[in-house]
Amino acid sequence: MLLVNETVWYWYYVQQGWFEFPYTLPLQLCDILVWIAAFTALTANRWSYELLYYWGLAGTTMALLTPDVNSPTFSYLTIRFMVSHGGIIVVILFLTWSRALRPQPGSWWRALLFLHVYAGLITIYNYIFGTNFFYLREKPVEASLLDSMGPWPWYILAGDVLAICLFWLLWLPFRSSNKKTTESVTPDPQR
Repeated sequence: MLLVNETVWYWYYVQQGWFEFPYTLPLQLCDILVWIAAFTALTANRWSYELLYYWGLAGTTMALLTPDVNSPTFSYLTIRFMVSHGGIIVVILFLTWSRALRPQPGSWWRALLFLHVYAGLITIYNYIFGTNFFYLREKPVEASLLDSMGPWPWYILAGDVLAICLFWLLWLPFRSSNKKTTESVTPDPQR
């Protein structure tokens, strides 16, 4: 469903004449997460799941709570936004609750590291092309959580602290289950 939704969206986007390089490439975090979600759902890849789990639950949830959409509620654009973002969350919850995949020890740090690497690359891209992907140059026009985090560049630092806290909180439910798994696999030398 995610792949069909995104393919139709890109076709519609181009047909409307909205595609304009370099400003409209799908480089926002949720744009990337749609493809990571589809890949992870099809392959059960552990590495992509960890990015999906942390980036999706921390970031996509925020996007759903404060959507950057300026279209009418029942328009194609709004419905497409909700389907793609909601689909990311559904994939994460399905893979996690079905126990197909679980966050592994150190996963929240790895996801945070890759988030910073991606943000660094996007910062360079924004600087070169004058774009505002990841909202690193200015806040979105629509009301968002970033409005409560101060002016530029302070909201970026506040958002980073929030991401660290959210990633750590998302790790907590799996911390003890991973310890039990590690302890049960490690042989007891006294036996």
